This record gives sequence, C-alpha cells and structure tokens, in this order.
Amino acid sequence: MTLTDMSMRELVLYIATSLVDNPGTVEVSQADAEKAIILELRVSDADRGKVIGKEGRIIKSIRTLVNAAATKCDKRAVVEIVE
Repeated sequence: MTLTDMSMRELVLYIATSLVDNPGTVEVSQADAEKAIILELRVSDADRGKVIGKEGRIIKSIRTLVNAAATKCDKRAVVEIVE
C-alpha cells in the first residue's frame, strides 16, 4: 500500500498501531474542514507515552508525516491525542 492510496486516517492508524502494545485500543476519527483535516487519536493510557515519545518527538514526527501527505490534497492536517 502506498501513501497516496491511504487516507490520512489510515496513515495515523497504521503508525499508531505499529507503536503501541495494545493495537486493538487505537481509534482514529477524522473531521474534514474546507482547508484542514482534523484527526483525533485515542490510545490506552498505558500506550499514550509510546505515541508521544520523549519530549514529544514521536507525535511531532507523526504530525510532520501527516502534514506532508495532506499537502498533496492542498490541505493542512492537525493530529490531536484525546482521552
């Protein structure tokens, strides 16, 4: 599967499930706006640190990848971790 075949939601879901110990608890919801895509990522409390990473490096990387993919659609992407 290539990046262009994936939706932003599937991209975040794939990355997050690869990082956590409990991939069954990962949920990603997507809301589309005119110029933005808002993605809400939910993981278990035990896996939240694995998605955030030291000093937030992993979530920053996820946001960078998703933003890069969203620019192909002329949109901006926002990835938020929600409880």
